[in-house]
Amino acid sequence: MRYLLMVSHGTLAPGLHSVLKMLSGSCDGVLSCSMEDGMGADDFVCRLEGTIAPITSADEVLVLGDIIGGSPLTNTLDTLARHGLLAKAVAFGGMNLPMALTALMGLQTGRTRRPAGGDALGGPGCHPGGRPRRHRGRRG
Repeated sequence: MRYLLMVSHGTLAPGLHSVLKMLSGSCDGVLSCSMEDGMGADDFVCRLEGTIAPITSADEVLVLGDIIGGSPLTNTLDTLARHGLLAKAVAFGGMNLPMALTALMGLQTGRTRRPAGGDALGGPGCHPGGRPRRHRGRRG
């Protein structure tokens, strides 16, 4: 199965999850977890463990985090790695409704696989090592 896992500070992830349900009617495979005000990293990880419980090593995970380098996203990636799930995960920092809706449609159509030489959504943005490609156009 393919999962969309949204993680954030505050209530952004659960809020987007709610809107996705409203717009699409079905959110099978969509999971969300948030680090609420006053919650420590250990509490977030405990909550996240329960959220990701249905994910197995045969599944694929598309992770959307609110901020690159933020506690929710870094702790999520660490937790997925501890569970042996990181190899089948693709993560993006920065999250908004159009991005989440596009990811959900990708789950439903099967268009979330990482093609050779492209980024997770099929574009030419990154090569398999994850380093950005350099544009070799004219200067000037």
